[in-house]
Amino acid sequence: MQYQTVLKKMMTELNKVVHYYLDVETDFLNMNQLLDREIEISFEGYQCLNCGKEKKIFRQGFCYDCFYESASVGDWVMKPELSKAHLGIEDRDLEFEKNVQLKPHIVYLALSSNVKVGVTRKTQVPTRWIDQGATKAIEIVEVPNRYLAGITEVALKDYVADKTSWQKMLKNEVLDADLFEEREKLKKYIPAEAQPYFLANNGKVTEIEYPVLQYPKKIKTLNLEKSQHYVGKLKGVKGQYLIFEDNTVFNVRNSEGYKVIINIK
Repeated sequence: MQYQTVLKKMMTELNKVVHYYLDVETDFLNMNQLLDREIEISFEGYQCLNCGKEKKIFRQGFCYDCFYESASVGDWVMKPELSKAHLGIEDRDLEFEKNVQLKPHIVYLALSSNVKVGVTRKTQVPTRWIDQGATKAIEIVEVPNRYLAGITEVALKDYVADKTSWQKMLKNEVLDADLFEEREKLKKYIPAEAQPYFLANNGKVTEIEYPVLQYPKKIKTLNLEKSQHYVGKLKGVKGQYLIFEDNTVFNVRNSEGYKVIINIK
């Protein structure tokens, strides 16, 4: 089976084991069903996910111009504390920013390599946790806008990490921790503006299992710009990574906007 497509991040569905789906233009590949199959990936060029032009991808699937012009990749996306839509202040497109920023957001703790704090829109739970390769997650606060989530995350970063070691996540070297206990320790550091939104009655820990037959021991990263052709046997999917038998890992999300031909053998 051969598919020609522009890569976009895999869609996910939380079941007993996470189900992954890769959009290949006219179809969806269920990646779980491809475990133990040989997959060939060939790099064919670029196509910006925003303007659709065949221009070199700069970041997040966007060409250079779109990355610095599109409202969907403003600084507030990576740094929620910079959100200003609640003040009626525009960054690039106020209507777009209001539509995203003025929605319920969750600040959470997740366990993917170590305990980390993060922010996501409520509608992105549990997708955000899956994309990070978290094995467990718990919500801390649910706030009405992105700004409040951002200042809460910034405050808590002084006491808990805000980054994941992706290498440890892929090797499944995950520290054990009681997320409910960690959440209780952090409660007093939540900013006064966000304290009323603490989820006192929600101590639910979400546990997540991934379709992995074999974890890599020593990681080799596949960069399609450098190695334009790769063949390997798929042994797992975790986060937004494909894991192959030869310890090669491929970050699908980091390769958004790449035009590829995929052969399933």
